[in-house]
Amino acid sequence: GLLDAGGTIDGEACILDFQSASVRLARDVRWLAQSLGGWARHRPVRENGDVYHRVTLRLPLGFAPSRLASRVAEGRHQRVTCDRTIRAVEHVGRKPVQCITVAHPEQLYVTDHFVPTHNTVVALRAMLTVVDAGGQAALLAPTEVLAQQHHRSIVELLGPLAQGGMLGGDECGTKVALLTGSQTARERKQALLDVASGEAGIVVGTHALLQDPVQFFDLGLVVIDEQHRFGVEQRDVLRSKAGQPPHVLVMTATPIPRTVAMTVFGDLEVSTLTELPAGRSPIATYVVPAVEKPQYLERTWARIREEIAAGHQAYVVCPRIGDEEGTEEDALEGAPRDDRTGAGRRPPLAVLDVAPMLAEGPLRGLRLGVLHGRLPPDEKDEVMRAFAAGEIDVLVATTVVEVGVDVPNATVMVVMDADRFGVSQLHQLRGRVGRGKAPGLCLLVTEAAPGTGARARLDAVAATLDGFELSRIDLEQRREGDVLGAAQSGRRSSLRMLAVIRDENVIREARGEATALVEADPDLNHHPEVRAALDELLDEERVEYLDKA
Repeated sequence: GLLDAGGTIDGEACILDFQSASVRLARDVRWLAQSLGGWARHRPVRENGDVYHRVTLRLPLGFAPSRLASRVAEGRHQRVTCDRTIRAVEHVGRKPVQCITVAHPEQLYVTDHFVPTHNTVVALRAMLTVVDAGGQAALLAPTEVLAQQHHRSIVELLGPLAQGGMLGGDECGTKVALLTGSQTARERKQALLDVASGEAGIVVGTHALLQDPVQFFDLGLVVIDEQHRFGVEQRDVLRSKAGQPPHVLVMTATPIPRTVAMTVFGDLEVSTLTELPAGRSPIATYVVPAVEKPQYLERTWARIREEIAAGHQAYVVCPRIGDEEGTEEDALEGAPRDDRTGAGRRPPLAVLDVAPMLAEGPLRGLRLGVLHGRLPPDEKDEVMRAFAAGEIDVLVATTVVEVGVDVPNATVMVVMDADRFGVSQLHQLRGRVGRGKAPGLCLLVTEAAPGTGARARLDAVAATLDGFELSRIDLEQRREGDVLGAAQSGRRSSLRMLAVIRDENVIREARGEATALVEADPDLNHHPEVRAALDELLDEERVEYLDKA
């Protein structure tokens, strides 16, 4: 019903006027407005032979669903940004105020074709709408660096509105809490108290949000950034902390195969932000075949020297830290199984081996730094501070720089053994360059032979900046996994006769037929054969995973 709703909202007087194909939604909205002390009128109208249900309502002046979000957009620069993101949210949710106020959970999805930055403002607009309606919003990020960056950005955007209940804060504001694993006991205790009491309307955190001690007062929206970095179970843990099923907004630059399948099946509504953020430059990507053309690799190091001479900086990314095995960063996430380390293949290049090789060889004389996940937090922070300050010319790192690193002066990224990475990781990694006025350059160094799946994957990454197109390629190679089970990718699939990409139109038509059938016969009492087939297909475990996913 909500997906069919459309209309206008007068934020000043709290007057809403919209129409929907769903009579149930229209009646729910009318009842809600009246229960809040407002006025509402519902009447059927006919347009082009179709019957719609139009609702006009006026909410009491004390109920302002757009108050916080409107205050954030008061500045000229922020107004332009918010106006753009409002359209994106409305495109997904068909009016976020309606969705959240009526309490019909919606699955929302935002993808960014370039780099995942301005979709954060989309998430902020949605979170403020929930806070205005009296609920809480949680933003889950995969790393502490990214969580801290989100928290800092939200606090800066809100200004006094982020200091609700504090001296000097706005009376209409709310607290923005941060929860991470490295906080002191005192900081963590205060954050948990603010979340449980409802003082914090917006909560930003890492996996620490998933732990048992975290209790929300009234969780209404779950925002998951870098969605491909979390599993179905992890995402469901946060959703389960809400009293009622919350709204869900997931964001990523490259959807995982299962997510692409969910958009095809209609389980996720998609909003795509296709424009490059203000102040950004395009990124050029090239494959460097180190075996066939070793002179190209020599040119790669020369290119880095040229950029350093021009006053810029560079990254060199390796798949592993060192000789040890089993660390989180050594897992080659996203690469097809047959492309991973096996008999006859050398181990992936490691940061601790490549850094001294470069310092003594092609990059001799440049200031090199090393960054990986096994460094102590203070040392990692110091390395990133030095790199951001321009004290390091070339940063040799693992995928720890994949998210949350913003150094506009960095213009070149060299990815060693690029075939050992997945499409999603490569797309995320190259988003670290080109973040300033100078154009970005990403060089994918590989020993993969032409005609192999690994080489085709790299050629695809070099050919487009479109995250959805890359995800479709990833889906074709890795498949969608079990759309009714836990596997998020892989050859095992519950689709016997269909392929998600090949039969997208067939699935879309079937979805429309199924929706119409369920609306006309919700319990399938008049279609016993369909009900019998569903009972045979869907056991308790699959039903549970469908709800979670």
